[in-house]
Amino acid sequence: MKRPLVGLYLYCKSISEEREACVRDLLFKNLTSQDKRRKVIASCEISDKQGLRSVISRHFLYMVKEVQSQKAKQPSPRVYILKYHNSSQQREKFFCKIKGSVIAVHKAKLYLVLFMHTLKINVAPAPEGLGNNLGLTSGYL
Repeated sequence: MKRPLVGLYLYCKSISEEREACVRDLLFKNLTSQDKRRKVIASCEISDKQGLRSVISRHFLYMVKEVQSQKAKQPSPRVYILKYHNSSQQREKFFCKIKGSVIAVHKAKLYLVLFMHTLKINVAPAPEGLGNNLGLTSGYL
């Protein structure tokens, strides 16, 4: 039976005073299962600068399983990379996912730690007429 994830959501908005105004929305998510065997850490940053909107999303997922020996079957590490560039629409996307595992020892017990790290970057022209409302709560995480 899977236990629900509980955690902390933190939302903050910052306006930096550089040569021109840059508006950024940040969202952090930190979720841990009640049995401490699963953890999700995520962040999303949206910024508008010089007519471009960039959305940077990071996800880190960890799952821990107890194993009996170091010879336990570990999944093969995987790396996925995707890059998309469209000059005519001024859009660019980058996606990278890394999956892997590590054997760890804690209090004389062996654990298999499965992890998945994801980075997603989208750059596109900023929508006009929205002002400083970046709309972070519209499902980026």
